[in-house]
Amino acid sequence: MSDATQATQRPVRAWQGLEIPAPGAYELDEAHKRVGFVAQHMMVSPVRGEFARAAATVVVGDDPLTSSVRAIIATESLTTHHDDRDAHLKGEDFLDVTRFPTIEFRSTGVTWQGQQDAILQWARLRNRNADRQRVSADTIERADRHRSRFDVTGDLRIRDVTRPVTLRMDFGGARRDPYGRDIFGFHATTEIDREDFGLVWNVALETGGWLVGRTVRIEIAGEAIRQTA
Repeated sequence: MSDATQATQRPVRAWQGLEIPAPGAYELDEAHKRVGFVAQHMMVSPVRGEFARAAATVVVGDDPLTSSVRAIIATESLTTHHDDRDAHLKGEDFLDVTRFPTIEFRSTGVTWQGQQDAILQWARLRNRNADRQRVSADTIERADRHRSRFDVTGDLRIRDVTRPVTLRMDFGGARRDPYGRDIFGFHATTEIDREDFGLVWNVALETGGWLVGRTVRIEIAGEAIRQTA
């Protein structure tokens, strides 16, 4: 077997001291995903919601910094687990799902931000906690090879408005799963001002402030599976 053939059969490769996915097209795994959001209610409490239906394709390049992402979210699949609130969010005041059935994201660039601070925190905990003393330096080094942080810039379209955003993506690692599929995991977040996308409905509170916060935190997490020809 040639070296080239062997390389295509490996689920990971080395880059900048990391183990990253092999080049190719990866699809978001329906069974291991969460596309959610958080917004403030009455200026005091977070309300969480999610979209049950979403699809994403990640094309991992030979140079990982040339990789690209495209995601499509079905607005009708929104749920905050409260029927009246869901109906309002799907209506004309907010997402207007009848006229705008999807939210879309297309990446325009990827930059590497280095390894996660969490690994360093883990190492510090090891030195403070007797139960952590058994965690070997090799174990921490292996974790370092899997985890890193990237910024993914791109254009986000909500309703009929498109704005640039930056997703802060924590890369969780790549490997081959028990079914022989090559996968990688990630968690990405960004914050937007909903009024920038035409979602301007609100109610002023008698005590000051607004019923619905303007800042919305978007959270995307999951696994992507490499597609075969």
